[in-house]
Amino acid sequence: MATILAIETSCDETAVAIVNDRQVYSSIIASQIPVHQQYGGVVPEVASRQHVETINQGIAQAFQQAGVNWSEIDGIAATCAPGLVGALLVGLSAAKTLAILHQKPFLGVHHLEGHIYASYLSSPDLQPPFLCLLVSGGHTSVIYVKDCGIYETLGETRDDAAGEAFDKVARLLALGYPGGPVIDKLAKEGNPNAFPLPEGKISLPNGGFHPYDSSFSGLKTAVLRLTQRLEQEGQNPLPVNDIAASFQDTVAKALTRRAINCALDYGLNTIAVGGGVAANSGLRKHLQEAAALHNLQVMFPPMKFCTDNAAMIGCAAADHLNRGHISSLTLGVRSRLPLSQVMQLYS
Repeated sequence: MATILAIETSCDETAVAIVNDRQVYSSIIASQIPVHQQYGGVVPEVASRQHVETINQGIAQAFQQAGVNWSEIDGIAATCAPGLVGALLVGLSAAKTLAILHQKPFLGVHHLEGHIYASYLSSPDLQPPFLCLLVSGGHTSVIYVKDCGIYETLGETRDDAAGEAFDKVARLLALGYPGGPVIDKLAKEGNPNAFPLPEGKISLPNGGFHPYDSSFSGLKTAVLRLTQRLEQEGQNPLPVNDIAASFQDTVAKALTRRAINCALDYGLNTIAVGGGVAANSGLRKHLQEAAALHNLQVMFPPMKFCTDNAAMIGCAAADHLNRGHISSLTLGVRSRLPLSQVMQLYS
């Protein structure tokens, strides 16, 4: 079982972890949310500079928390795709430098594969095949997990990702950034049936709708028109709790329907959920209730491993290294890379 020093800098968290197979020895996460809140979203150049300032301290803290030394590290991993190019370069450069300095194998890890492996951290006995519902600020995908490095994306968003829709609706309601946590909090005090909102669907060329693909851009626009109508009718202040609850309920039901139908269609009895939106209480409630009706098992990672973290990257890297997969030191970063091309990262 490989022990991995892992680095994750794909967006606005500088994360470092030391992981032994599926056991987390240490996990350090330095969030940049306070820095980016003033801009209402992540500024790539600012994120890159913040990574440069904090990564060395994160590595030192990871070793201190884990209580291990360099002789116990079997490999060094870093997220290489997808993500913000400048941010990815910081983590990848640090990992490569340490790999050369300490003569350790280097592994570049796909960010989405890391989110899949987050479920292994809380459920070490989980084994493929299973379905992964990956929902975050940049991605919304339904993934057939067949084995380490072997994935088939069965459904994805055609426009806004679920987490992105939360952020945009929060901005419409003047709730600040990030939108997911604040909408979840307000939704608990609101009526999810207060305002009927449309569930985005993707039409097929020959009629009907795609069973697993998602669309949230239209839902975001519907919330905008709803707020404009309520303002014109003189509702001041707006019923923000009810709007948040109605929006969140629509998103949760849409994601639940697609994940449950996909699992049943492909004969998979386990659904593992990953990504920042996996922390959403509405999604957890709807998915668990629907899964119970069909005798399906649903697994959510702990809250601390829902958002971006290096522990999930280390867990994925450990599995690859155990199978003899190693990346070249000439490996670069990619802003986009299909999950189906994961094995191109290794030799």
